[in-house]
Amino acid sequence: MTLIKHELKQGRFSFLIWTGSICFLLLICIFLFPQIKEQMSGVNKLFSSMGAFSVAFGMDKLNFGTFIGFYAVECGNILGLGGALYASVCAANILCKEEKERTSEFLLTHPIKRTHILSSKLIAVIIQIISMNGIIFMLVILSTLWIQEPIPWSQLTLIHLAYFILQIELAGICFGFSAFIRKNGLSMGLGIALMMYFLNLIANMTESVKFLKLFTPFGYCESADIIASTALDLPKIIIGLCFATIAILLATYKYCKKDIYA
Repeated sequence: MTLIKHELKQGRFSFLIWTGSICFLLLICIFLFPQIKEQMSGVNKLFSSMGAFSVAFGMDKLNFGTFIGFYAVECGNILGLGGALYASVCAANILCKEEKERTSEFLLTHPIKRTHILSSKLIAVIIQIISMNGIIFMLVILSTLWIQEPIPWSQLTLIHLAYFILQIELAGICFGFSAFIRKNGLSMGLGIALMMYFLNLIANMTESVKFLKLFTPFGYCESADIIASTALDLPKIIIGLCFATIAILLATYKYCKKDIYA
């Protein structure tokens, strides 16, 4: 528990900056909706006829005149990409920073098993992701009530749940990579999150590479599909969580065998 508290304390500034930034951008979008609601109803045809660009972002399937349609595109991209970047960076740094900052020697001199260190750090990452999503979801609900829009509870909850699972999957994958590197994991975390994001855009635009959706968590976070079916794509979620689990197991094996003094 001490190690978990230490990790949460160390990551509090990053947590506040990322959570605050995402919340701020979401608030701007939500508070803008009542002013542009009528105009958005008139540009549905324009957005849906932009070819591959419309398909890439699911704009050909959504009604921008409704709150959930507007939220899915404008707020969904902020939440999806922002949350993915934070989860990836947080998990990518959690192990390798000990070697980069030369604190691993001090940590491992204590009577603590390496598996305990790993589990504590992973729990700290998950706590931060859960806290960020909880704060964001409450803020979205309160701000939606403030602008007096009816809340589409099932669709909104499923969209946020999908992005939460996405963040857990990316955190697990980046946590796995973190055990194999000795330098700052910032660039690695950002790179993995952005690669997954663009893989999904490519899969949306090109029918021949649709299979790429099985390898990116953004594949089961398509807001247009979630709104239409009011359900999540469980097979893709299961595949994604399997990737994360394998990465965590590899991290455990590597970290327990790793010579941190080399």
